Amino acid sequence: MNTTAALLDSNTERSSLIRLYLSRGVLAIGWAIAFSAAHDTLDAVAVTLLVVYPLIDAVSSLIDFLAVPEGSERRLTVVNGTLSAVIAIALGIAATAGSTAAVLGVFGAWAVLSGAAQLAVGIYRRGPVWGKQWPTLISGGLSFLVGATYIAQATGDSPALNVLAIYATGGGVFFLAQAALLVWKHRTR
Repeated sequence: MNTTAALLDSNTERSSLIRLYLSRGVLAIGWAIAFSAAHDTLDAVAVTLLVVYPLIDAVSSLIDFLAVPEGSERRLTVVNGTLSAVIAIALGIAATAGSTAAVLGVFGAWAVLSGAAQLAVGIYRRGPVWGKQWPTLISGGLSFLVGATYIAQATGDSPALNVLAIYATGGGVFFLAQAALLVWKHRTR
């Protein structure tokens, strides 16, 4: 592939990632606002929101899969998207059963696994073409740690779902920061 074609592919991939990160950030923050108003009872609205959140990640993974070239990062994206789709089903089952502890535990397990995947993608994309991936790396690491905390809380005396809105808000902010960093990196080139 010649240098011009490689640069065009890189710019197309970067633009796709910027749109994806912006969309994910806005959707996560919007979800957090909606869930903070609906988390008190596991009614139809809360269950729907719980199922929708990992589905956003699954669709985002599909979009990311289509935007990046073949390689280990692409395979990791498939694994993450599949995991998110499975977690959406598991959250729906746990929430329908009315178990706050089960919902928090499933969400925590997903946060751990998706955080590890996000760390791996951030490490892969940290090079000069993609710009520094510090927001992605930090977000993945925090997701891993917070997920482990949620699993521990799920086994405790009073598991609560209000923490999920905080998690989504943090994730949204990190996605917006990563998009801004990619835009800044692109403009300074």
